[in-house]
Amino acid sequence: MGFLMSKSMDQNLKKQQEFMVLNSRLQMERQIQMQNQMRERQMAMQIAWSREFLNYYGAFFSLATLGITAGALRRKRPGLFVPLVPLSFILAYQIDLAYGSLMHRIKGEAEDIMVAEHDRLALPHGTPTFESIEKARRVQAHLFTEK
Repeated sequence: MGFLMSKSMDQNLKKQQEFMVLNSRLQMERQIQMQNQMRERQMAMQIAWSREFLNYYGAFFSLATLGITAGALRRKRPGLFVPLVPLSFILAYQIDLAYGSLMHRIKGEAEDIMVAEHDRLALPHGTPTFESIEKARRVQAHLFTEK
C-alpha cells in the first residue's frame, strides 16, 4: 500500500514540476513579448518625434535660406551663405532619420558591435544578480522604515 502511495506521489510531483516549468516558460515568453512591444513603441515614438521635428526644422531652414539669400543678393556678399552649410547637414540628418535608412544603419552597427566588440557592453560591477538586487532592496526598505 505504501509503495502505491509513494508511486502516486512521485507521479504527482513530476506532473507538478512539469507544470511549473511550462508555467515559467510561458511567463518568460510573455515578458519577452511585452519588452519587445515596449521597445517597438519607443522606437516608433522616436521616429514620430523626428518627423515632427523635421516639420519645424524644415520651416526654419526654408525661412533662413530665403532670408540669407535675400540678404546676400542685396548686399552682394556671398559669404552670407556660409551658415547654410551646417544647417543643410542638420536638415539632411533629420530627413535621413525621419524617412531614410538611418535607423537601419544604426541597427546594423549595433549588431556589429554586439558581435565584434561585445566586451564594450559589459556593465560596471557585472550583470545584476538576485542577491545584489535583494541587498539593495533591503537597504532601501531599512532606510524607508527609519523615516
